[in-house]
Amino acid sequence: MVTNGDDPNYIFQELSTQPLKEDPLILVTGASGYIGGRLVPELIARGYKVRVMVRKKSPEFYQRWPQAEIAEADATDVNKLNEVLKGVSIAYYLIHSLQLGHKKFESYDLRVAENFRLACEAQKVKRIIYLGGLGKENTKLSPHLNSRIKVAYALSAGQTPVTVLRAGMIIGSGSASYEILKNLVINTPIFIIPRWAKTKSQPISIRAVLLYLIGVAEADTTAGKTFDIGGPDILSYEEKLLVLSRLIGKKRFFIPGFISWPRFYGYVVSLLTYVPAPITRVLIEGCKNEVVCEDAEIQKFVPIELYSFKTSLVKALSTEKLDLVTTRWTDAYPPAHNLSLKLNELEFKTRFMSSYYISSDKPAARIYDSFCQIGGDNGWIQNNWMLRFLAALDKIILGVGTIRGRRSLANLRINDVIDFWRVEDIVQNKSLLLRAETKMPGSAWLEFLVNEGPKHTKFILKAYYQPDGMKGTLYWFNFLPFHNIIFRKLVKQIEKRS
Repeated sequence: MVTNGDDPNYIFQELSTQPLKEDPLILVTGASGYIGGRLVPELIARGYKVRVMVRKKSPEFYQRWPQAEIAEADATDVNKLNEVLKGVSIAYYLIHSLQLGHKKFESYDLRVAENFRLACEAQKVKRIIYLGGLGKENTKLSPHLNSRIKVAYALSAGQTPVTVLRAGMIIGSGSASYEILKNLVINTPIFIIPRWAKTKSQPISIRAVLLYLIGVAEADTTAGKTFDIGGPDILSYEEKLLVLSRLIGKKRFFIPGFISWPRFYGYVVSLLTYVPAPITRVLIEGCKNEVVCEDAEIQKFVPIELYSFKTSLVKALSTEKLDLVTTRWTDAYPPAHNLSLKLNELEFKTRFMSSYYISSDKPAARIYDSFCQIGGDNGWIQNNWMLRFLAALDKIILGVGTIRGRRSLANLRINDVIDFWRVEDIVQNKSLLLRAETKMPGSAWLEFLVNEGPKHTKFILKAYYQPDGMKGTLYWFNFLPFHNIIFRKLVKQIEKRS
């Protein structure tokens, strides 16, 4: 069994706390995200009854957590929250809207936190556990860190006891912070270091975060308390880059920079990494603030071994190499992706469709495996200038970019990201349906189909497009000539790879 941290077994076995005896019903919000998606299986394996709150039900959730109860609710709807919280003893609050970008997440975060507190009071929930952010309250904090503190106060303003865990940078396979660091080291031979890159922070491993989240639930004495959580190392952002570059064998040069505008650096970082600008800008703005634990009181209640920053990186790199990443930052990005219109939900057929196929003497299973492994490090089409141009263009206009990587090479599931596509449906040895998430005047899908006949296997690629007005129609016809070049070449290369 693969862990949800970066170790080979379920990590809860390392806890000195004991499972709660009253057999509580535990609600996990934000379960479709990076941390929530790792917490749910840990709680289930620990023996707890778990209810998972998602904005929209999906077959993927039932497959991932067959022992959990899946409940559908929007955190902006108090009535829905009341329904989801019925019978709940402990509620994990892991909701945040960082992916909404710089201008929207603060008001949204505060509103849903207040809704959640009111619903917990109405349903007499015994405890709320909230994962927030580090930051000294008497200093000028970034909007992101300031929002995390306001959310903690909003949750704690009622009658339900709240345990607040305040963390800084979380290091683990699939985390946005880790992937930003790794992509920067890989793609940047020379670093122009601004003044705020000397600011100190205290990173923590995803393993430790999960242990603390479970441990405080099992230690009743943590109710109503706030704890700072961090690893053993206090490092500047420059030092983190240096540690990682040495670890992966990349010689990098660091020179002082005269521009220290965090928003500018956030935009540049989005161009050099998998992570898009709405997230990088918010995270980079937080780098100007020192995020260091003010005490280690948490260890009195939940004593655990803490991994160093270097060890956390090694664990994350090893998990990636073994293709065992269980959740990734893209699971919850872009905003409300799980509410997007599905191809089979259209009231009428998509207006435009083009189809490309090839006959092969290879088995259907081999071709299926081949098209399920496209994107990420494997790429799409070799030496295609058009795809590289689109990658740069979408990033420049603050889209998700055409290169976001993928969670796993071998284990694809619904809602996984494959660069600028998201898996909408998958049928073993038969088909793969992807939905585009780049900025465009319409909705687009790409479907791979394979049918094995008595003599030959037919491999089909279909592109669907639902335009948004005249602009969308012009967009389709503009790119149609390039489709013929790109998709025909893609079909041939997938068949060849198989």
